[in-house]
Amino acid sequence: MFKKLILTFFILLITSPIQASEAALKLPKGVIPLADKTTKPLILNDMDGEQRDIANERGHWVFVHFWASWCGPCRREMPTIQKIVSELEQDKMVIYLINTAEDEDTVFEFLSSVAPDLNPLMDTDGLVTERWQPRGLPATFLVDPNGIPRYVALGGRPWDQAQYLDFLKSLYQ
Repeated sequence: MFKKLILTFFILLITSPIQASEAALKLPKGVIPLADKTTKPLILNDMDGEQRDIANERGHWVFVHFWASWCGPCRREMPTIQKIVSELEQDKMVIYLINTAEDEDTVFEFLSSVAPDLNPLMDTDGLVTERWQPRGLPATFLVDPNGIPRYVALGGRPWDQAQYLDFLKSLYQ
């Protein structure tokens, strides 16, 4: 028993706080930890012409979601993202919706019917998406307060379901 306590203490001592907290998190289906923890630049304008830079979001978790209106899973997932916006603490988790290589009219028409309160960032030439390499659409990266991508969810997810929403909230609590 005493040896087990010493071993546990030693493991906790050498494990970083982030590794310990990652081990404690229950990852929902389809959310996977990232091995490559390199910070990637992300500077884009939203539909109102306001420039957003992920580097300015230090101190917050950032939900970085790549999508396109022609993508079936993206179309089904977007209303769930619309629902979680009011559930998440905006001063602790920021949502970046990156539309990939579509024009503003197409994006506006699509969002007005499924998620009218969301203001996406426009990657009109697809270069930011290419830099992040999402391996398909939709893809969501969860970037920690230090600007390091920690998790990715490939494919559409029901973000408004309890297991996903609770996971997102646990990141900043």
